[in-house]
Amino acid sequence: MADRLGTAHPLTEPGVWVERIGDRAFPGRLPALFLDRDGTINVDTDYPSNPAEIVLRDDIVPVIAAANRAGIPVVVVTNQSGIARGYFGWNVFADVNGRVLELLREQGVSVDMVLACAYHEAGVGSLALADHPMRKPNPGMLIEAAKRLDLDLRRSLIVGDKLADMQAGRRAGLAQGWLVDGEAAVQSGFAIRPLHDSSDLGGLLAAIETLVQAPE
Repeated sequence: MADRLGTAHPLTEPGVWVERIGDRAFPGRLPALFLDRDGTINVDTDYPSNPAEIVLRDDIVPVIAAANRAGIPVVVVTNQSGIARGYFGWNVFADVNGRVLELLREQGVSVDMVLACAYHEAGVGSLALADHPMRKPNPGMLIEAAKRLDLDLRRSLIVGDKLADMQAGRRAGLAQGWLVDGEAAVQSGFAIRPLHDSSDLGGLLAAIETLVQAPE
């Protein structure tokens, strides 16, 4: 079951985690790199709950490294319905997420903020909410990060492994996203680009490197 709202974890409400990582300062109105977690940063093991089993995806470190070099915030936005379903609580999420961040640090890259939404219609108790504004495909986590870090969402991009990630990006006002093992598409002015191979990865890295050079 989910843990109660308290001081042990950075919960803004029972089903929403918002954590600032590190102390890197950023000027206002920068774009950001938004990343889904499970299936995008780490290999998805179906409701990951054991830190010892966490393995980074091969292509994610250069993506985060490019954002770190460009001086733009890296923001993780992750749905965590396993908490709502009672599979594990926020303590387990904290342990798993800590391991993800540790593995990234060991590779010389860093994340600046983590947001997680545990609400789900199949949940129990106070977390049994359908279509919560923070749960992707809704854009709430991206919008909250933008408020806290003073981000330019239009110039930001998102990488994820589900269409819900792309839909959240589009609804937040982003112009483009990269879909792991997905197909290219354009939806209401939002460009979905595939992330299959080294060529796709090269395109993503180039896009990140030019974000801060884009016109305001």
